[in-house]
Amino acid sequence: GLQHTEEYLLKAIQLYEVLGIRFGVMQVGPTGGGKTTIARCLAESMSKLKERGSTDEQHQVVHTYCFNPKSISMGELYGNYNLLTNEWTDGLGSTVIRNANVDTTPDKKFIVFDGPIDAIWIEN
Repeated sequence: GLQHTEEYLLKAIQLYEVLGIRFGVMQVGPTGGGKTTIARCLAESMSKLKERGSTDEQHQVVHTYCFNPKSISMGELYGNYNLLTNEWTDGLGSTVIRNANVDTTPDKKFIVFDGPIDAIWIEN
């Protein structure tokens, strides 16, 4: 099971602080190093603080959208244009980001690309 350690707590605090000043964060480290778990625990903690009546604007309900961008094609990730029908179809990433942006609630949205970094998708 998950063990509370000072290092783990420090990483969660650092992520919280960075999210307060940046709209995007990249967590980099070895597989199994706790990156996803720290983000998940932080999201749950922020949601619980809001549900318990916190008035700090950083403490909002957090909705997490997590997917592995290497498990789908570039078209499935970003969307693609069909030359036969002249239609654009949004991909998973663009759909999730668009839906998160039209949501007018103060809720936080964590969109997590959980997988190995790939120069092709990260530059897009």
